[in-house]
Amino acid sequence: MLSWIIAFSILGSIGAVAGAALMLVFPDDIRRTLVPSLVSYATGTLLGAAFLGMIPAALKQAQTFLVSATVLAGMVLFFVLEKLVLWRHCHDIECEVHGRAGSLLLVGDAFHNFVDGVVIAAAFLTTIPLGIAASLAVIAHEVPQEVGDFAILLDNGYGRKRALILNGLSAAATLPGAVAAYFWLGETRKAVPYILALSAASFIYIAAADLIPGLHKQTTPAASMRQIVLLLFGIGTIAFFHLGS
Repeated sequence: MLSWIIAFSILGSIGAVAGAALMLVFPDDIRRTLVPSLVSYATGTLLGAAFLGMIPAALKQAQTFLVSATVLAGMVLFFVLEKLVLWRHCHDIECEVHGRAGSLLLVGDAFHNFVDGVVIAAAFLTTIPLGIAASLAVIAHEVPQEVGDFAILLDNGYGRKRALILNGLSAAATLPGAVAAYFWLGETRKAVPYILALSAASFIYIAAADLIPGLHKQTTPAASMRQIVLLLFGIGTIAFFHLGS
């Protein structure tokens, strides 16, 4: 199980940075289409992983009220963290948060990626399909996030090579988060359903508070149809990995 967790944690961190770096190679007009498309897909994977995987798994191990209360508490927690600039998912260089220093961005990203590692570990400790589904959701929503991060760092005067290295170091926080959670949750299995509930809260919050409002900025019928199709495809991907097991 630890091997699965380590492998997908590395894939989640390195894969997101590599995907973001690859997307930066494309011309601006292509990237302006690709990033919103990936955000639509990521929204579906996040919502699918939360509602089809994490919450049902948590409900099998703990009381409904306690799981629901934990999800609610998590939503409030992530709202507070976003206010502290430790948790945000802007994909637009005009975003207000992007005026902050690059160093603060990297600290917030490292914290966020550490939590992603905890999410991956908790999911794998429940079932392998849930772990794969959670990892896929992490990768899908981190790629467009990393694209935005690169843009912020470059705007703050960082060179491309330095921005890539620093983003990679920030993303590497996923692995220690996953390993620490594996050993901690291995000793405290009763905490697993509540970690799953908090993980679901983080996914729902990112999708509802950060990603979906950005999608509403595109109002043409073609863009709206593309968003709906990709969102449903994201949900379907999670259903395939989790429910098809």
